[in-house]
Amino acid sequence: MALDPAALSPAALDFLTERHLATLTTLRPDGSPHVVPVGFTWDGERRLVRVITSGESRKARNAALGGRAVVCQVEGRHWIALEGVATVRTEPEAVADAVQRYAARYRTPRENPARVVVEIAVDRILGNV
Repeated sequence: MALDPAALSPAALDFLTERHLATLTTLRPDGSPHVVPVGFTWDGERRLVRVITSGESRKARNAALGGRAVVCQVEGRHWIALEGVATVRTEPEAVADAVQRYAARYRTPRENPARVVVEIAVDRILGNV
């Protein structure tokens, strides 16, 4: 069912802060989907998903193309899919902010001088939470 990105329920917001992994789907240059497990963070104020990764990763290269992407988190019968246009951020401030958010939700990530942030500007949310 469709959910309003501007008015997620308390249950949906709680679900987005619990420690779960998700899948990230991006599109390869040939249009085929690339799906990988990821940790992510949700910024409800900006309606933004952040995924930290290496700049050379397939997901970062796909996101740099500017197409649509989806992060989908599932736990039992509860699920939420956050969809929108993906971009890649390389600015040190953006990367540091994303690392801090990731560490608060999961754990401090290992050092990675090639780290970038895949951001998804969410314009559609589907789910059952």
